Amino acid sequence: MDQAIADSIEFDDARGLSAAAVGERVASGQTNAFTADSSRSAWNIVRSNVFTLFNGIVGACFLVLLLLGRWQDALFGVAALSNAVIGCVQEFRAKAALDRLALLNAPRARVRRDGVDVEIAPSEVVRDDLLVLRAGDQVSADAVVVDSGALQIDESMLTGESDAVDKRPGDEALSGSIVVAGEGTARVVRVGAESYANAFATEAKRFQLVSSELRTSIDRVLRWVGWGVGPIGLLVLNAQMMVAGGWVQAWQQGTWSQAVVNTIASLTAMIPLGLVLMTSIAFAVGAARLAGQKVLVNELPAVEGLARVDVICLDKTGTLTAGEIRFDAALPLAERAGWQQTLGWYGAAPDANATAQCLREPFPAEAPLDASRRIPFSSARKWSAVSFAAGPSGTWVLGAPEMVFGDVAGDAGTELGAAVTRLASSGRRTLVLAHTDAPLDDADVEAERFPAAPVAVAVLTFVEAVRPDAAEALAYFRDQGVGVRVISGDNPRTVAAIAREVGLEVDEGYDARRLPDDDVELGEILEQHTVFGRVTPDQKRRMVTALQARGHVVAMTGDGVNDALAIKTADIGIAMNSGAAATKAVARLVLLDGRFSHLPSVVAEGRQVIANIERVSMLFLTKTVYATGLAVLFGALVMEFPFLPRQLSITDGLTIGIPAFFLALLPNTQRYVPGFLKRSLSFAIPAGIVIAIALTVYTRFALGMGLSVEQLRTGATIILAIVAIWVLTVLSRPVTRVKVLVIGAMFIALTAIFTVPALGDFFQLRDPGEDGAVLITMIVVVAIAAIEAVRFAHRRFVRRLLRADAEGSRR
Repeated sequence: MDQAIADSIEFDDARGLSAAAVGERVASGQTNAFTADSSRSAWNIVRSNVFTLFNGIVGACFLVLLLLGRWQDALFGVAALSNAVIGCVQEFRAKAALDRLALLNAPRARVRRDGVDVEIAPSEVVRDDLLVLRAGDQVSADAVVVDSGALQIDESMLTGESDAVDKRPGDEALSGSIVVAGEGTARVVRVGAESYANAFATEAKRFQLVSSELRTSIDRVLRWVGWGVGPIGLLVLNAQMMVAGGWVQAWQQGTWSQAVVNTIASLTAMIPLGLVLMTSIAFAVGAARLAGQKVLVNELPAVEGLARVDVICLDKTGTLTAGEIRFDAALPLAERAGWQQTLGWYGAAPDANATAQCLREPFPAEAPLDASRRIPFSSARKWSAVSFAAGPSGTWVLGAPEMVFGDVAGDAGTELGAAVTRLASSGRRTLVLAHTDAPLDDADVEAERFPAAPVAVAVLTFVEAVRPDAAEALAYFRDQGVGVRVISGDNPRTVAAIAREVGLEVDEGYDARRLPDDDVELGEILEQHTVFGRVTPDQKRRMVTALQARGHVVAMTGDGVNDALAIKTADIGIAMNSGAAATKAVARLVLLDGRFSHLPSVVAEGRQVIANIERVSMLFLTKTVYATGLAVLFGALVMEFPFLPRQLSITDGLTIGIPAFFLALLPNTQRYVPGFLKRSLSFAIPAGIVIAIALTVYTRFALGMGLSVEQLRTGATIILAIVAIWVLTVLSRPVTRVKVLVIGAMFIALTAIFTVPALGDFFQLRDPGEDGAVLITMIVVVAIAAIEAVRFAHRRFVRRLLRADAEGSRR
């Protein structure tokens, strides 16, 4: 900071910066403006779709053919370019939608300027601004704590330390950390790119690669193919040169160019370029569809993760209920002067949470009270306490009955326990106001404890409206075999009553205070029970981890800051837009309109993506297998490759590329089953081998029958086209009207290519003759029968996998 500015500004820890001071800092560039991607960056999209190993191979082959004057055989280059352009366009469209939604729903920063607390965009924060921090806030810039009221900050996203850190005056509050309890103020010391979080912008970007079986499996296949391209290419080139008369003779006579063309045909056929494209498009379109339903996807592969979820953990408030809490009644238990006035103070407190704010109307604060000492509310301990400088004497404690009075609050034999039990069982949320004669002292505040021997003054009840769509959504999950766990900080009886209201079959909730410390035992309890109450934020995270340890893929929904750690730990974290900024920041998905009913469509979208990509992958991998098989067989047998690159472009485009685009986006409700790559290869490998052997056998017989090179290539193209169309049909089952239209259109296009003279001349297709037609028919019939046998065996194999997986889950 310029010294002149520092000298000209009077710092005031109570009032914050003046408007003039803010203006000077903005003019000097000392703002928190920093561009952080809310989705994939433009360069990331271009790089993943254009600058890849296989695009490099295809580009090199394309240039070689152009240099040889064989532009007709370079059609695959146009197709590869089109794939890259389509992929970029689709992902840019999805990025624009996600960025627009992220901007509209960006978190706000609370600062004090000229003595007034105002909310501004984080980018508008300037150096020396006074941040006003409350539970649920995300620190927007590096700051030094000025004032602390039991302020606790979670820095786990930055430092890896899971425990919340107590912050006292003089301590640093790092940008990106989350206020989990208490309140305070902090003066900004570093902004923009200098702040702690932004200094590691590359690692800290919102778009991260979530666990994706699709992406991992496809990358593995690409690595395998990548390793094979070089040696197989040399094998094929050697065979083609030998067919042309040997390396020396081929070079001298100029026939080497046809050998190179044949080699390029074999290599480009091996590369499953469209598979990467289809996966990217499916992710992008899925995210864009969800954006249209007011669901913000922070990370595109999270769309796939939705399909793998088999347990969803729900926070009651804001998820099953509408989140709108309403004061119901106060049941007095003991006479204490000033209890109503105290409730008015709790309702009017600046950091009052949603529950406390409900007290403002029934208990208006007529005369403001001055708190001499206080312990702010914490999600972990679930109570707050206050002593006043003047007014009601002693210490007043407001919190969950079980956390203030322990087991007494659950004992129906006591007056307090009977009231709490009866009211909680009716679905009402209960709090207790307690009083002790001794006021809080500094030691109490430091240790976060209230004086002993509290007396229950009143039991307060609150009601929450159950979401009208909750029962239908839970029924969907039940029908789909997705387990549901309701996890809440409320009374277990209250949570169980709400759960019964939305259709869950439960008796009583499990009190989380009885949960074991051992994670294995915790996992067993989570398998046996559905509803849990009095759960602390750390327990929520442990519960998610315990379910994951038992092999479950876990989604966690919530809206409060107490849900943030669990949402971050879950495989798929889902936050409500009405929730805390910190919760939305760590979530993979944000329900922008807060409607729980979106979750079934969210899961369905994920299932559609992974089921369709699995089907499409079988197409592309079958092609890779038969192309690799042909290259190896023809290279080892020293036979001329039976295709020109332009002829392979026919089969690639009309039997795989174009149909795959439609298949990848069609509705599909198939449930996810682990083992995507194993299932895909269990069909693709035998089907590809069948096609490779069929074409090799055909070529051998065709050469023996004396067919010309043009006739041989035409026959091979016909065989490959028909058998590939049959593979497409087999993988499209059950065949719907849309699929019939797609397959029919591809068949008509193939027929046109083989019958229209101009197209036949361009693709060098010649009548194979009567003997050639008979041979082609025999090979096609045998190959189709073999493909049907492969599909039959594949279905039985998949069923065995499903049974084994189900038995493993039961064990």
